[in-house]
Formats: sequence, C-alpha cells, structure tokens
Amino acid sequence: MTVTQDADEVNVKHKSSGLPERYKVFIQQAAVLLVLILLMVFFSFMRPQFSNWSNISSLLLASVVTGVQALGLSFVIATGGIDLTPGFGMAVTSVFGGMLIANEVGYGLPIWIGVLGGILAGSLLGLINGLLVSYLKMQPMIATLAMMMVCWGMALVIADGRTVSLRSVEGYDEIAIGELIPNLPNAVLIFVVLAIIAGFLMNKTPIGRYSLAIGSNEEATRISGVNTRRWKVLAYVIGGTFTGISGILMSSRLSAAQPTLGQGYEMYAIAAAVIGGTSLRGGRASIFGAVIGAVTIQTIFNGLTIMGIGDQWQRVVLGVVVLVAVFVDILRRGGKEE
Repeated sequence: MTVTQDADEVNVKHKSSGLPERYKVFIQQAAVLLVLILLMVFFSFMRPQFSNWSNISSLLLASVVTGVQALGLSFVIATGGIDLTPGFGMAVTSVFGGMLIANEVGYGLPIWIGVLGGILAGSLLGLINGLLVSYLKMQPMIATLAMMMVCWGMALVIADGRTVSLRSVEGYDEIAIGELIPNLPNAVLIFVVLAIIAGFLMNKTPIGRYSLAIGSNEEATRISGVNTRRWKVLAYVIGGTFTGISGILMSSRLSAAQPTLGQGYEMYAIAAAVIGGTSLRGGRASIFGAVIGAVTIQTIFNGLTIMGIGDQWQRVVLGVVVLVAVFVDILRRGGKEE
C-alpha cells in the first residue's frame, strides 16, 4: 500500500456514515451558491441600481482581496490550523513591495521586482508561521496572532509610519484596475486564475491531499509515513504566498501601500472560507466555496450599503451568516463537536 493510498484512507475513515461525503459537499456548495443568487435577486428587487454592471463590477473587484486570502487560508484550515496574519500580512507585503518600486521614498526599481518581492515576502511570512506551528509546536492561533502583531509593526517600520504613494509608478495600477476585458478589472481575472490554480493544488496534488488528511487525523497520517510537519509548513507557505499576492493587488488598486491597512481582513477571509464549506476543524476545504463565500460577503456589504443600512449592522448580519455556516458544518458531521 502506498503513502498516497494511506493518506486517502485517513480521509475515508473520517467521513460520516449515511449520505456519501461527495454528495454532502455538493449539496452544501449548491446551497451556498443558491443563497448568493437569492441575495442578488433580493437586493436587485429592493434597489434596482444594485444590478447595474458598474455596481456588479465594483462588487467583484471588492471581493478579490478577501477571496485571494481565502484561497490560501483554505490550505491552512484544511490541516486543522488557522492563520490570523492575512490582514496585516497584506499590509507588510504591500509596503515591502511598494518601497522597492516607489520613486519618491523608495528605490525606484522595476515593477516586476516589487511584485515578486511582495509575493516572496508573503511566502516568507507563511514559512515562519509554518515553522512556528509545525516544528516549535505552538498553537496556530497564538503563533499567528503574534505574527500578526509583528507584521503590523514591520509595516510601520518599513514605511516609517507613512503611506507609500505609488501613483508615480507608471502602469502599476493597471495590475488591478486595468481592463484586458472591457468593463472587467484585471484583478477579477487574476482572482479567477488563482482560484483555478488553487483548485488544482487542492484536488490534484499531494499538498491538497495531505492537508486534508492531516486535518482529518494527523496522527494516523503521520503513522502512514507522511512527513506531516513538512506538509503543514508548505500549507502555511501557500497561505502566505496568497497573502502576498493580495497585498500587491490591494496596493495596485489604491496606487498606494498603507501600513495601517489590513485590520479585520483576516476575519473576512476566514468567514469566506467557512461560508464556502471549509471546516474549521480541518479535513475539508472547498476552493469553489471560498470564491463564492468571498463574493457573498461583498454582496451582503454592497447590498446593505445601497439599502442605506449602517456599517455596524452589516457586520452583525455577516456574523450571523458565519454562525449559520458553522452550525451547518456541525450538522453535516452528525451534530458532534469534536
């Protein structure tokens, strides 16, 4: 029996009896998509301007950062871990990349160096998180909470507490808000491509298979011959890499890198993954669901804003939606909280 077969069997043992797991996953994802469609119909009925393409395009653009972070978090959460660094991780990676290419206060290097630098900074952040969790045996929430504060501080240090303007960097804003397809921002296309890549990694490669196996039963996966620590580190590296990409997209969209930007984004990313069907207890993740979850969150914010409902109540509604998603996951697992 191969290591791959052993890891697959770990997932099988974790599945509940009754309706096959693949059908449960399909039903839940279909339900999330149906909820998104119903929300769009409702908001369009209440405020016809919601369905204008300009508003839909803005909604999709606003979904990108949360969605990209949710894609990376899906691998981390699949292992049974958590990562609280995407918010200020986005800030520090955007500031680092921005300083490389900024003309006034930075080094004025080519755009591609800034993009690569920001992404690699995110990968390094993920590597540190993975090492803390896998090799130093720190609790994921505590380790990443500490690293979140480190990221916040480092962003302020690198930028000297100031916003790094990138308006003079010709072509940088085109990364996010340029339009290869008329009336569709490039950031949305990048999001789609990243979702396809993440889906391939999750469903067709060992990193996805082992992340799910570790989240289902880490000890059994280790006994089967899988180097669980190495694969967990790689899952966090993927999460950090997507955080770096989100930082580049955000700074491109704003034409600025803001060291104070990012607070709360990790919660939206986690919420998007959970709404989409990723289990906070590990062992199950959905890339498609993460995409739908991110769009659903922005649909709620956008629709309620158009209806004139305040920001505070928008967060109340989002919190209720997340609670419902977690409750559905508990029901899916037979009503047992392990």
